[in-house]
Amino acid sequence: MSPDLIAGLTAACQPQVLMFLVTGVVLGAIFGALPGLTATMGVAVLTPLTFWLSAEQGLAMLLGIYSGALPAGGIPAILINVPGTPASIATAWDGYPMAQRGRAGQALGINALMSGGGQLMSILFLSIAAFPLATFALSFGPAEYFGLALFGLSLMAGVSGKHVLKGLLAGTLGLALATVGLDPMTAYPRFTFGISDFLDGVSFIPVMIGLFGFTEVLIQIADRHDVHEKPAIGALGSVFPSRAQWKKMLPHTALGAVIGTVVGVIPAAGGDIGSVVAWEQSRRVSREKQSFGKGSIEGLAASCTAANAAIGGAMTTMLTLGIPGDAVSAILIGALLIHGIQPGPLLFQGNQSFVFTLVFLMAFAAVIGMLLGLIGARPLAKVLRIPGPWLWVAITLFGIIGSYALNNAVVDVWAMFVAGIVGFLLRRAQVPLGPLVLGLILGPIMEANLRRALVLSRGDWAGTLSRPIVLFFFVATALSLLAPLFKELRAKRRQA
Repeated sequence: MSPDLIAGLTAACQPQVLMFLVTGVVLGAIFGALPGLTATMGVAVLTPLTFWLSAEQGLAMLLGIYSGALPAGGIPAILINVPGTPASIATAWDGYPMAQRGRAGQALGINALMSGGGQLMSILFLSIAAFPLATFALSFGPAEYFGLALFGLSLMAGVSGKHVLKGLLAGTLGLALATVGLDPMTAYPRFTFGISDFLDGVSFIPVMIGLFGFTEVLIQIADRHDVHEKPAIGALGSVFPSRAQWKKMLPHTALGAVIGTVVGVIPAAGGDIGSVVAWEQSRRVSREKQSFGKGSIEGLAASCTAANAAIGGAMTTMLTLGIPGDAVSAILIGALLIHGIQPGPLLFQGNQSFVFTLVFLMAFAAVIGMLLGLIGARPLAKVLRIPGPWLWVAITLFGIIGSYALNNAVVDVWAMFVAGIVGFLLRRAQVPLGPLVLGLILGPIMEANLRRALVLSRGDWAGTLSRPIVLFFFVATALSLLAPLFKELRAKRRQA
């Protein structure tokens, strides 16, 4: 065993680190079990609380929230047909029919087991693929990073769903926010309006807390009269599948793990897309297609596995390339930077032991989350009955404290409130928030690297943009932008 591997395992097994990891998994389970309180919101709201911890302790808590929220999101999806997280949408399609037929315990057991299995399989991919991918990324210069960031921005169309134009407008707003502050090359103030607090740009963490925390509070307050009475939760029954059911589910579990990991690697995709794609592909290869959507254990296993396998894929992209694989990994980039750690290929050269620590922490979190899902299904189900106003107050309070603690600046608190109000208005207008986050994260990377590349090439645009890797990203960008158009044309032809 290499010294870095041993050092990483030793750091991950420290009692305090494990304590924060368990705390994070429990908190993540609570956030996931409450409809509307997503993993993204949990990580965004609680990230500022890790500023006073060491890097290992802080990341252990945040990774625990990430790993614990996604499996717990399947609990309300199964019991009351309301996904706790976006990644649990497909879980409700077969989980809720199982619960209606008196098999709620079995559905919860499959959700816990397959969620943990999906995470472990994707973490195995991370441990195998991350180092070769980081080595390849070392050949990247400013021009290649510009191409990569441009490709990431092109995915705004893909994450906009049916509202492509609205998504592009939201992404443009994110790019505009990214230009606030000092010019990356000349240090000239831009769009600061004479406010010194904006010289470093718009703080990322308060904006994320506002978009995914305070916005959800405003949405739930506005829709409070539409909330129906929560049903009583009866006996759950046995949670373990039989041997015959295991044999039936395993091929679909493997399929879900592969699809979830691959989709997770794609920037701005995520578990929600992976779970839906895996459920559809599982239905296509199944011999019992008619049972899907009516309580199929095959469909449930595939969707749960894929939703959680996206974690390892997203973390692979984030750690090796510094590009967020999903909204949670975008927030984790901010958390790493706050602790003085720059994600990217150089992380795998100068701090390999820390990478191994993260891998072990993710594996431990997956196991803890699996056990928590098996023995804590009923307590987590009762969390669904916590009164909404208590949660709204708690989330808002955490958001204010976390935003102020970032720089001890009141302007960050105002940024959180403004972002929350803007996010509320965008949600009401059915404008997706994912492209805005992409623009805010990738805008500075794209601008700074393009200008560095032009400086190095003395303004030679043709030489800068014709490099092989850059051309590859240009082709991928074009395909990403044209894919929704081709999809729409194909749909019109089928209708005709």
